[in-house]
Amino acid sequence: MDPPTIPAPLLEPIPVSIGVRFPENFKDFSHEEEVLGGEQWTINLGGANEKLFTELFGYMFENVTVLGPDDDPYAMGLDAYIEPSIDAFEFSLPAQTRTNAFAVWVRYRIKVWDSSGDQIANWPSAAYGKSESTMMGGSAALQRAAVLAMRDAAALMIEKLDRETGVGSTRARRASVSRAPAVAGEPPAPEPTTNDSEDDDDTS
Repeated sequence: MDPPTIPAPLLEPIPVSIGVRFPENFKDFSHEEEVLGGEQWTINLGGANEKLFTELFGYMFENVTVLGPDDDPYAMGLDAYIEPSIDAFEFSLPAQTRTNAFAVWVRYRIKVWDSSGDQIANWPSAAYGKSESTMMGGSAALQRAAVLAMRDAAALMIEKLDRETGVGSTRARRASVSRAPAVAGEPPAPEPTTNDSEDDDDTS
């Protein structure tokens, strides 16, 4: 499947630097299902998820680093680390719904960790797409429904991801950790020392 594209959204990028890692079953997602009447359908999204989310996060965040399997996000000076996945994928055919429409449902999950390695979010996000089969063949209509579902997911993330995950606060969180152990602008307490003068008095 060709990756869907999205128009550049009119938004200010969230001022954080993130790392994103795409699991293998996300980068090359495929769904197989036998439907009513014994028909076998295979929907192979290929690299569409990875390309869409790379483009989406590039619009949404100040800086994005796509991580390889061996990269350590906590050694790269990032504010947050994100890993998307697919929880569920479903579709329906016109014969099942007695309509002319193919429909696709996708439930994504976005996990977010801060720079200390603490998981701060585990957000499920459901998306939906529908395409009429009257103007195109069944395979093309189902593919179109999948594209619309992925675009729906992108729109939901632009609207809700920061609010639902708190990823926009991770830079401030990282800064506060780097300032520890200072509290309320005061220097850290001095280390306890041995009072040699008292020891001398005890032995005199």
